[in-house]
Amino acid sequence: MIDSRHPRRWLPAAFAAAALGVASVPVRAMDAAAAQTFARQSACFKCHAIDKRKDGPPYREVAAKYRGKDDAQATLLHHLTSGRAVTFPDGHEESHKIVTAPREDIENLIEWLLSL
Repeated sequence: MIDSRHPRRWLPAAFAAAALGVASVPVRAMDAAAAQTFARQSACFKCHAIDKRKDGPPYREVAAKYRGKDDAQATLLHHLTSGRAVTFPDGHEESHKIVTAPREDIENLIEWLLSL
């Protein structure tokens, strides 16, 4: 029974319960092989490579640009799913190909990209 007159008696138990609740939420680990397969199937490697510049920046460069930024995943998710304009090395602009897939596949791709 919780004695509301003495909150310090039940506070540790409440924190422990909250911690167990958070710990029991399944966390999906990033799957690098699935991310690379998804990138190939989505034609991402047509314009990007891991280490060298093609029409788009190398993925390691993208990862370095966003590393440590709180909004990195949200920014990249928007970039991949919105079709926003991108500028190519020769200066022309095109809409980025919109990636349509289950959100968890796109998020896995982003996690892999940011891990490079």
